[in-house]
Amino acid sequence: MNVFKDFEAKIKAALEELMADGSLPQGLDLSRVTVEPPRDPSHGDVSTNAAMVLAKPAGKPPRSIAEALVARLRSVADVTAAEVAGPGFVNLRMAPDYWCRRLSDVLVAGVTYGASTMGNGSRVNVEYVSANPTGPLHAAHARGAVVGDALAALLEKAGFEVTREYYINDAGAQVEVLGRSTYLRYREAVTGEEASIPAGLYPGEYLKEVGQAIARRDGDRWLTAPEAEWLPVMRDFAVGMIMGWIKEDLASMNIHHDVFTSERALVQSGAVDAALQTLRDQDLIYVGVLEPPKGKKPDDWEPRPQTLFKATQFGDDVDRPLQKSDGSWTYFANDIAYHYDKARRGSPTLIDVWGADHGGYVKRMEAAVKAVTGGAGVLDVKICQLVHLLENGQPVKMSKRAGTFVTLRDVMEAVGRDVVRFIMLTRRNDQTLEFDYAKVTEQSKDNPVFYVQYAHARCRSVLRHAEEAHPDWDITGPALAGVDLARLSAPEEIELIRQMLSWPRQIEAAAEAHEPHRVAFYLYDLASAFHALWNKGKDDATLRFLIESDPELTKARLALVKAVSIVIASGLQVMGVVPVEEMR
Repeated sequence: MNVFKDFEAKIKAALEELMADGSLPQGLDLSRVTVEPPRDPSHGDVSTNAAMVLAKPAGKPPRSIAEALVARLRSVADVTAAEVAGPGFVNLRMAPDYWCRRLSDVLVAGVTYGASTMGNGSRVNVEYVSANPTGPLHAAHARGAVVGDALAALLEKAGFEVTREYYINDAGAQVEVLGRSTYLRYREAVTGEEASIPAGLYPGEYLKEVGQAIARRDGDRWLTAPEAEWLPVMRDFAVGMIMGWIKEDLASMNIHHDVFTSERALVQSGAVDAALQTLRDQDLIYVGVLEPPKGKKPDDWEPRPQTLFKATQFGDDVDRPLQKSDGSWTYFANDIAYHYDKARRGSPTLIDVWGADHGGYVKRMEAAVKAVTGGAGVLDVKICQLVHLLENGQPVKMSKRAGTFVTLRDVMEAVGRDVVRFIMLTRRNDQTLEFDYAKVTEQSKDNPVFYVQYAHARCRSVLRHAEEAHPDWDITGPALAGVDLARLSAPEEIELIRQMLSWPRQIEAAAEAHEPHRVAFYLYDLASAFHALWNKGKDDATLRFLIESDPELTKARLALVKAVSIVIASGLQVMGVVPVEEMR
């Protein structure tokens, strides 16, 4: 149960009573009334903005409404204090027994604790990774992969129906360059003569594997063929083989997409014409001449009539070209078709996770989605900033196989999947992240991966010792939910319970904001509270978890420890990280 939703219902019930007895006008809209923790914990357990948001429609001062509401709430079960703060906020404090009783919610639910129906089955499409199939995934791709996958899991836990999607950018100039680069490696494999890679082509060692595979299949068939014949063969073979590597690397991180959409197939199906027709039908396409870009001298600018989308009508800075001078579609036109296709498949909310170099592309795509969906579609773009790879503070810059960058596989082999997944969520996606091989594997409080996993391992250690000492005790979650939880009375224990019971609210808030990093932050704070209680128990024997002289208190504290392990495991599940049973 979400305790904040519980008290929101009680506060709204009190407001309904005030409307019924004439203290407030009838029919007030209570949808903007919220209940959340006070910014300052010393002010109480929950706070509501009810008086502030109802003052204007009720025609009453906020404090007047707040005082009337407080008078009602003081008689609500489990409320020990209700006070008016500032201009009209209402702060409530609950009895310790309330928090102890609610601990049973965690124990009964297990790792499903925190799951919400907030999404009500609404469909969301999350597109992430979508790396160009011109080479292996690199370290920066890992960040987008983790952010997208954790966001998808977070939304599912909040009750949304999620489609995980990968967009294969297999049309356009970059895959033609890939085809020519592959041909040089193919010729090298057939003739045995080392290829010289001209500037502008892909130099990575990985293309030797592609060229050798084509040579094994086709022999010297393409050596004397014209480019028009061998280019599509080299291009399509390379794209297919590299996409195979990409899927393998993602699978090694336990990332699996539901849908892979090919840009080339989309264009060939006529989807671009169909999408742009929706814009023509709304008179949103015209032929015009754009102003020169900012910073361009007039003699650098060659004005020419272009087919343009009226992006400025939807918040963009300028109207955007849809067709190149040779008559082919721009990347933007293809992307409009792709997002139109996603929306038509039934997802009103589209989330794209992009790399740092795509920030300037956001406004035009938001404008396009508004236009092609008639305002019904929503696009949220999450930009993942750069990842700086370090080894003891020194930059790590390249991989022999890739030639110019460190591959995702290199990073995985160095530190392991769970470390990669956790660390990528320890900063907001729009902040640069430093990933130091030494620091992310050290055993210290400064390493959040270790600190959170250590808390879970300590919980499991306590429970194993209890099982050994009392093999006849049932210490499963449902069984511990039935013990006398009111024995948990130490302030540190109550505070730990309060933190655990905020987990359902954390899920809903993080899902609403599309911010999976909040889960990592929450787990670190919960681990800190647990470690603090553990350390106090070392100095104060009365706070230890296992008290041989008091079996009932021991069972209550085992319930507390079990609940901590459950909530940590629930959070790690969202992050795609496996909780450890013991530290080694």
